[in-house]
Amino acid sequence: MISPLAYIHPEAKIGENVEIGPFVFIDKNVVIGDNNTIMPNVNILYGSRIGNNNRIFPGAVIGAIPQDLKFRGEETTAEIGDNNTIRENVTINRGTAAKGKTIVGNNNLLMEGVHVAHDTIVGSGCIIGNSTKMAGEVIIDDNAIVSANVLMHQFCRVGGYVMIQGGCRFSKDIPPYIIAGREPIAYSGINIIGLRRRGFSNELIESIHNTYRIIYNSGKNVSDALQQIREEITMTPEIEYIVSFIENSERGIIR
Repeated sequence: MISPLAYIHPEAKIGENVEIGPFVFIDKNVVIGDNNTIMPNVNILYGSRIGNNNRIFPGAVIGAIPQDLKFRGEETTAEIGDNNTIRENVTINRGTAAKGKTIVGNNNLLMEGVHVAHDTIVGSGCIIGNSTKMAGEVIIDDNAIVSANVLMHQFCRVGGYVMIQGGCRFSKDIPPYIIAGREPIAYSGINIIGLRRRGFSNELIESIHNTYRIIYNSGKNVSDALQQIREEITMTPEIEYIVSFIENSERGIIR
């Protein structure tokens, strides 16, 4: 299962039933779990931690040092969970002293050319389109769908269950359950089809819709809109998530 043309550092830890193709480079201080497929010309560098049942396609680079001039060689990691598909030429840098690690969760699809910068956290169940670029310390919550060629400013957060149109760029947070698109990027309605596919009831979808009507269409500032939501909308966990997301947004939400 391991090509004789691969290089694996003797200190690297490799699990069971791992397929490693030719011209793969695996550095020291690397831990790889079971049942992974690592295709030709993949580089897995110092500080990488990879779980189980992942497929990593040719040209991917995992664990390269951050593209951050503040990085001074500190001990950090790039951590990938289970059941991910990491397509050609994806780059996942390890962390800096800021957070210490870059994280990609479980069951994600990172398409060709995606860049995950230092200290970024990608949740689980996400789809990230071709050539999308995340700057440092971005957070993407679970089950987000990000189309191709999206540019994310550092420190931004993307809420769960969103759909982001291809070619967008943004420097503010994108709250959960919505569609974000146009230029400049803006709220474009809730992700009704995505929510239905995920089993959200019609009543819950309407409640989410009413919440965003208050936020975006009432003419109120954010704090007054959130107060109205608390008074008028049943506070399910999903509505609490929206309110908490917006209250804790350090960059503010898209218009």
